[in-house]
Amino acid sequence: MSYLDLYMNNTPLITSDDDSEPVATVIGIPFDATHSYKPGCRFGPDAIRDSFNNIEVFHPNLQVDLETVNIEDLGNTKHTVVTSEMIDMVKKITTELLAKNRQLFFLGGEHSITYGTFTSFPKETGYVVFDAHYDLRDEFADTKQSHASYLRRIVEDKGSENILHVGARAFVKEELEFLRENNIKTISDREIREGKGPQILQDYVSTFDSIYSSFDLDVLDPAFAPGVGNPEAVGITSRELFDLIYSFKETKVIGVDIVELNPYHDDGSTASLAAKIMSTMIAINLSQN
Repeated sequence: MSYLDLYMNNTPLITSDDDSEPVATVIGIPFDATHSYKPGCRFGPDAIRDSFNNIEVFHPNLQVDLETVNIEDLGNTKHTVVTSEMIDMVKKITTELLAKNRQLFFLGGEHSITYGTFTSFPKETGYVVFDAHYDLRDEFADTKQSHASYLRRIVEDKGSENILHVGARAFVKEELEFLRENNIKTISDREIREGKGPQILQDYVSTFDSIYSSFDLDVLDPAFAPGVGNPEAVGITSRELFDLIYSFKETKVIGVDIVELNPYHDDGSTASLAAKIMSTMIAINLSQN
């Protein structure tokens, strides 16, 4: 039996009248069992889809209109509160989806889902994460499988040479020490404010044939993205984020996750940004064809 049949609810919210080959596949992973501050991210996937269905998806600067393409939505994964079960399920689903050779979008849910998704991609895939936090703790709340430690688990499994972390501004000493010991590359919050971020990011992604990008919405200042699980003040602006996103315009981004949207604390702006990220990442990919 297909893992997609076993684990997905196949109840799409993004629908298309186009029956051509899908240009992207979307799944939701409604998991927030390890969340430590504002739980509710498990409702994020459907909030992103609802916003996606209500924003304009024509990208004049890229000459791409998503109204004319087929975006496949497979619905959400089976709900579980057991982290190890979620990770195993997501790894199996991701491996099966990779065989379809489409751009993949994973909608969270908390950031721990990325340990299940990214580790299923080929080892040579570059990884770019936008996040206010490093998520490099050895453990958090007495567990090693946590939204605050997922990136440390990735480094332990796949090494650190293909990782670029963008926008961190809130972390503990333990994380900074691990970051330096493992030579994890970064674009700092200050470099972004000074306008250096897009060029640094473009130079980095140009060294890879394919990229996986993870967007923790708390990388944004809460003024732009109030609806997140762990908001951190004094972050980047939405315009700064999208200036960075356009650095991908010459690189194939084969996997994307968008995590930590908490609809209970949102006024609609955070979901709209998440939907815009998804729309733009699909459009950038199509503009390269």
